[in-house]
Amino acid sequence: MNFLLTLTIGIVAGAVDVLPMIKMKIDKHSCISAFIYYLTIPFVIFGLDWFGNLWWLRGAVVTLLLAMPVIILVYKEDKKSPIAMSIMSIVLGSIIGIVGHLLNLM
Repeated sequence: MNFLLTLTIGIVAGAVDVLPMIKMKIDKHSCISAFIYYLTIPFVIFGLDWFGNLWWLRGAVVTLLLAMPVIILVYKEDKKSPIAMSIMSIVLGSIIGIVGHLLNLM
């Protein structure tokens, strides 16, 4: 059951991230990459035991840290996108962490 809930959270987070990318006509490889990232990140967030009572911080930190390599690569070609990517990582990571905590997945 936890696997299916975690997978569902990942699917929803991936859709939330990718839908605006599709509307902006960003290439399909970038969309697929972002979707797979958010599909898998809840498994990492829920599998770690970082920050103790600061559970709400775990999702944002983990998601941003794991997105950093891609953010750095994107910065080479586009100076504005990394800001949006960082903000989206923090926001979606926080939401994933909060939902995971509320559903006792962490």
